[in-house]
Amino acid sequence: MSFEIKQDGKFKFIEEGNGEPLMLLHGLFGALSNFSDLVSHFRHTHKVIVPMLPLLDLDLLHTSVGGLQKFVQKFIEKRNYSNIHLMGNSLGGHVALVHILKNPNRIRSLILAGSSGLFENGMGDTYPKRGDREYIRKKTELTFYNPAMATDELVDEVFEITNNRLKVIKIIALAKSAIRNNLGEELNQIKQPTCLIWGNNDTITPPFVAHEFNKLIPNSELYFIDKCGHAPMMEVPEEFNKLLEHFLNKIKQPTASV
Repeated sequence: MSFEIKQDGKFKFIEEGNGEPLMLLHGLFGALSNFSDLVSHFRHTHKVIVPMLPLLDLDLLHTSVGGLQKFVQKFIEKRNYSNIHLMGNSLGGHVALVHILKNPNRIRSLILAGSSGLFENGMGDTYPKRGDREYIRKKTELTFYNPAMATDELVDEVFEITNNRLKVIKIIALAKSAIRNNLGEELNQIKQPTCLIWGNNDTITPPFVAHEFNKLIPNSELYFIDKCGHAPMMEVPEEFNKLLEHFLNKIKQPTASV
């Protein structure tokens, strides 16, 4: 299903449905399409928002986790969202963590899936390797438990990025920024209810990372999905949506009785 991309000033985003805002932040090689099943499901109960993160459009100085966090902050202020359920996958989870630590007031809850911020296996020292499509396919397949999830379309998207020298420099800058920006000592400051949904077969942020997040974030609960890699909302959308729906229903604010 394709959704209308809206524009407000410099911000491009999807906004579907009504209700409390559920904002989704994609990862390093992510795109709006990563969340299509999630948007379709939750737009019946929430205002689902997916901003297009300017991963490769910031100037090199601001191509960092902090630079992306500032972009998200300006987007939230521009759109005047509040009571946000903020969800991030991979690098998007890292951006969500930095945001909630710096700007907790508008955030109602936090949802992380395969988030960086503590530890992640990079794509390898030689990555991204330009001009070798088969290499890119193998690396893309590592994101998933089922390698068939790395479709030709997805591989082509990554291959196109890694064939552009400036884009490669920015990808490396973001990856290095994520590794440097370790949040271990700050996570105990997060007060909002937090839901961790992890693939049991995630090789990029392995299960021990999820356990560590669960230990360090005070009000957090952890769910694992079997036969699932680094992007559970793409690979097993039905199970992911069921877990997220359970969490959101559990923390729902009671309606005032008349």
